[in-house]
Amino acid sequence: MKIYTQANISTIPQWHKINKELQQEIYYVSQVLPFRVNEHVLSLIKWESVPNDPIFKLIFPMKSMIPSESFQDLINQDLDKNKKNELIDNIRLQLNPHPDGQLELNRPVYEDNLMQGLQHKYKETILFFPAQGQTCHSYCTFCFRWAQFIGVKELRFSSNEASQLVAYLNTHPEISNLIFTGGDPMVMKTSHLEKYLEPLIKLDQLNAIRIGSKALTFWPYRFTKDKDAEDLLNLFRKINNSGIQITLMAHIGHYSELEHPETILAIKLLQQAGVIIRSQAPVLKHFNDKPEIWTKLWSIQEKLGIIPYYMFIERQTGAHRYFELPIAEVYNIYQQAITKTSGLCRTARGPSMSTTNGKIEVLGIQFIGNQKVFILRYIQARVPELAYKIFASKYDAKATWFNQLHPFSDSDKIFFEPMPKMTDDNIF
Repeated sequence: MKIYTQANISTIPQWHKINKELQQEIYYVSQVLPFRVNEHVLSLIKWESVPNDPIFKLIFPMKSMIPSESFQDLINQDLDKNKKNELIDNIRLQLNPHPDGQLELNRPVYEDNLMQGLQHKYKETILFFPAQGQTCHSYCTFCFRWAQFIGVKELRFSSNEASQLVAYLNTHPEISNLIFTGGDPMVMKTSHLEKYLEPLIKLDQLNAIRIGSKALTFWPYRFTKDKDAEDLLNLFRKINNSGIQITLMAHIGHYSELEHPETILAIKLLQQAGVIIRSQAPVLKHFNDKPEIWTKLWSIQEKLGIIPYYMFIERQTGAHRYFELPIAEVYNIYQQAITKTSGLCRTARGPSMSTTNGKIEVLGIQFIGNQKVFILRYIQARVPELAYKIFASKYDAKATWFNQLHPFSDSDKIFFEPMPKMTDDNIF
């Protein structure tokens, strides 16, 4: 696998197909936002359509992804190396590297120690960030975990303590779902992944292990031709045979990602190994912000046996101002797309926001009396008792995130108030 980063970006074989002005934009912005691409992803790009090709937009950072004044500062040739690095750090901090209280609210404590590389956001579900899986085969420009990839230790989640994970699970029998995330755990060798997964077989409490990954479309050879691909599939079979369901949470935001024959083969091999594949992605301006894109995406997934799971609203981090859309517009895209699919595609839930208090679903836009409102509910909540209770916010055509909305009535206010940190004392 040939990898290209900011350091060798000009050696990309197709680099000459990008006009000089855009080359300059990409070069400078990739000093701020992480850039990484492999030859397989480059092959997915229809280069005659650049810069409008969706995969190109997904991978290559643009000037509009950072504040305009920041870009002008970046191209200042008078800055020495130290001042340039300081400028880059300052720009990154302005991009809200860890949204929705991830650093403060979700990290569990075990034996009086704050655990590294774990997030316990919901009662039944815990996220684990294996140290060897904190990179990706290629980076997406919209990624809400972009701070994992910029080399700043204080902003990074990771752990190589499989024993601590098992010990924490043993003290929390209410946890039934474990999510391996990153980065992308599928960059790991099977031997490394095995060290994390095999000890979990003995835990009766787990129903499912989810693995968040984009390898299915960005490096399908992980499941088909890599040296330990068959070992990986056998590991998944072993986990499934133990009674724990392996589920691949595939990040797929455009139907063009599913066109490569190797991806089709990888899907079949995973399914033969008993792996359930679910798909999720945000709605992104400039990339997949048309209903027909989502209708086609979900319909192709139905044909391939992939279960549509979530349509997200883009988080307030990184390049979100380039990609974000008003909540109302995203809801209309969802509503128009989902009504043109079969019932098997309507497992796709959305639009959804992963907020500080929990995961919120936009159920509709309605009138209460003569006032227009958003109808909402928590799918998951930091306070579990508030989940699946419908509430309303005042309609705001410009709002792009939950923190820009306001309760419709006094009875709705409880859903907008900060919910407490998940701890043994107040939740479990």
